[in-house]
Amino acid sequence: MRRAQNLRDILEDEIVTGRFRPAERLDEQSLAARFGVSRTPVREAIMQLASTGLVDLQPRRGAFVAALSFKDVIERFEVMAALEGMCGALAARRITEAEQRELDKAHEDCVREASQEDPDAYYYANERFHLTIYDACRNAFLVEQARQLHTRLKPYRRLQLRARARVATSLAEHQLIVDAIRAGDSEAADRALREHILIQGDRLADFIASFDRQA
Repeated sequence: MRRAQNLRDILEDEIVTGRFRPAERLDEQSLAARFGVSRTPVREAIMQLASTGLVDLQPRRGAFVAALSFKDVIERFEVMAALEGMCGALAARRITEAEQRELDKAHEDCVREASQEDPDAYYYANERFHLTIYDACRNAFLVEQARQLHTRLKPYRRLQLRARARVATSLAEHQLIVDAIRAGDSEAADRALREHILIQGDRLADFIASFDRQA
């Protein structure tokens, strides 16, 4: 499972940064040979990418890179910002003491990972932080919608953390979110989460631009 996740992360990078082009076929056998693994973890990685919308699985034809424009991605970030803002606002009103402790622990984990200067490790701690807020809002339908879009934006949320100084800025934004929820300030929690998500789209653009300059 860990090997499949590592492969997925590499392929995510290469799709988002343009090494694999839209409509290009992902050949399991070629990828297995390239990474020196069996086809099983490659197949698992491709299935995970399909769940995020980065890959289209076509019966009897195989897996192809999805044609998703940057405009499409930014529009999804705008909707994600609204959903997460709603989650934060409700969590500020409804979070239990146990859930607040869980959120504090998730934030502490983010702080620890940030000190390691590994954006991917920080991302996975960051993901737990956001999922904790979803659950604390106590609205099952909202949680379902937020989780679905979160999954589809996962590659982009992970990669935007590689933009210059983004991890440190993200951590400061998390502190504002935690403080607002702890204070029971729904408006501040909504605003902090909306801004936190919207800026991720900006930082993704920064990352892609810096990659283009290096190419």
